[in-house]
Amino acid sequence: MRLALALLLCLAGAAQAKDYTVDPSSTLGFSGNYQGEKFSGKFPRFSAKISLDKADLAAAKLEVDIDVTSITTGNADYDSELKGSKFFDFAKFPKAHFVSTAVKESGGALTADGNLTIRDKTRPVQLKLDFKPAGDGGTLDVQATLKRLDFDVGTDDYADTSTIGADVTVTSHLVLK
Repeated sequence: MRLALALLLCLAGAAQAKDYTVDPSSTLGFSGNYQGEKFSGKFPRFSAKISLDKADLAAAKLEVDIDVTSITTGNADYDSELKGSKFFDFAKFPKAHFVSTAVKESGGALTADGNLTIRDKTRPVQLKLDFKPAGDGGTLDVQATLKRLDFDVGTDDYADTSTIGADVTVTSHLVLK
C-alpha cells in the first residue's frame, strides 16, 4: 500500500505541461491609431515554443521570437517609416522576444505574465490567453495592449500620442500541433 501511494505521489509530481509546435498558418498581428484612423499590420515571421496544460499551469512556458523586419501594414509609407530609427530600427534591433514568467487562471480566464523585449527595452507585460486543446493539438489566441513608448517605438515627432495612439493592441492566433 505504501509503495502504491509513493508511486502515485511521484507520478503526480512528474506532471508536465504539454509541448506544442506552432503551425505555419498561425498569425501575429497588431493594431493602433494614426491621426484618428485605425491601422493594422502583421509580423509574418515569428516562432514560438509553447508548453501548456491547464492541469499544470506552474509548468507552463511561452516563448516567442519575432522577426520585426517582416512587419507589414499594407501601406508602403507606414512600412518605410517603421523600419527606421524612430520606430523599430531594423539595423540595430531586428528581433523582439517574449518569455513568460507565470501562467495563471482566474475566474476561468488564463493570463501569462512575462517580459517583452523590443529595441533592447525589456518591460513586463500580461497576455490574455484563450487556450483550446483538441486531441494532440489545439489553438491559443493571445491578446495584449502595449504602450509603444515604453519600448521607444515612435520617437521624436512620433512620440505625440495625439498623432499616433499610445496603445497598440497585439493579437495572435496560434495553431498548435
